[in-house]
Amino acid sequence: MIESKTIEQSNGTGLEQHGSNVEYLKERLASRALDFDGILTQIRELQIAIPSWALGTGGTRFGRYPGTGEPRNIHEKMEDVSVVNALTGAARRVSLHIPWDEPDNIQSLGDQADELGLQFDAVNSNTFQDQADQAHSYKFGSLSHSDAAVREQAIAHNLHVIEVGEKLGSESITIWLADGSSFPGQTHFRRSFDRVLNSLQKIYGRLPEDWKLFTEHKPYEPAFYSTVVQDWGSSLMLAQALGPQASCLVDLGHHLPNTNVEMIVARLITAGKLGGFHFNDSAYGDDDLTTGSIRPYQLFLIFNELVDARTELGAGFNPAYMLDQSHNLKDPIEALLQSIVAVQNAYARALLVDRGALVEFQDSNDVMMAEKTLTEAFETDVRSLTAEARIQNGGALDPIQTFRDSSYREKVAAARSSGGYVPPQSL
Repeated sequence: MIESKTIEQSNGTGLEQHGSNVEYLKERLASRALDFDGILTQIRELQIAIPSWALGTGGTRFGRYPGTGEPRNIHEKMEDVSVVNALTGAARRVSLHIPWDEPDNIQSLGDQADELGLQFDAVNSNTFQDQADQAHSYKFGSLSHSDAAVREQAIAHNLHVIEVGEKLGSESITIWLADGSSFPGQTHFRRSFDRVLNSLQKIYGRLPEDWKLFTEHKPYEPAFYSTVVQDWGSSLMLAQALGPQASCLVDLGHHLPNTNVEMIVARLITAGKLGGFHFNDSAYGDDDLTTGSIRPYQLFLIFNELVDARTELGAGFNPAYMLDQSHNLKDPIEALLQSIVAVQNAYARALLVDRGALVEFQDSNDVMMAEKTLTEAFETDVRSLTAEARIQNGGALDPIQTFRDSSYREKVAAARSSGGYVPPQSL
């Protein structure tokens, strides 16, 4: 855990310049009739969940290169999440993966979360790989499998995940399926989708009354010809068929290149089925890269739709936010800090959009001024605004530099294992 004294000392070196930057931005926003303090409050309230699997270095089918002081178990991962939260004030919720990070002692994990000031977000099931103790293989699918016994095994696993989540205070489950085919004729498209829906209905029927079920889509991998829940339309069909507690989760990396993700967001909002996001970035179609590293403007445009919907629908519109990315080269904690700052900046810029003017330009078909309204908000330097939000939440002016100055990695390295190249067969 990084002590508040360390954060205060780090902040102190740059507070004078930061104060000048804040005053300058206040004046700029006031000239545009924007409420600095009101926007600041909204940024301070933004919370982004950290998945339990994001605290270790990722890998590829070729290998994995562990970093210094990586966590070896869920309890050490919780310690790392508390560092991310301490430095940003925006990451107090943990999204647990079962069985990767299923605790041996649920009570002990719950007690640790309380001590660290953390809570639990959505729990995540895993039917995309076989576990040592399972009776049937998921090689040819799970909830869509042609064999009813395999489907029942996958259903039972999801119900178990819900039970674990209930004990930890979670209120939602995310179900991503790797089910699909790699060759034409391998599977019957309609029947496999019907089997998924039927399986999800059994899970949904056992969902606690105050819980949500998120369906997640992905166009390919590990299946490369078709996936059963391939796109947002398939996800929406499932969520609508299941009922009011089901909605769609949008993973920003789960789209083919040049997909208009912000329009998908708008469509799901219209349908009343936008459940939340997995934030990341992608150059090709998978969610391996740091949020905002490839398409920062797209991230802003997505938040533009979210802020617009919140303006119209009110506080009842409250999607769940989580980071989901693979840290193959960067230090996982640093990458998470970088991502949270990117999300905060995109959100802040979206809050600066002059919505009244934008509507007028849209209705009068003034293309130039409508686009200019968005770019004016996007090009505004909001770094002092989001830094002020972090400081007021007890976080750091510069989270990454503060993390490095704290020598946290070096301090925990002695108690944690680290190593070099790990061959793919051991992943």
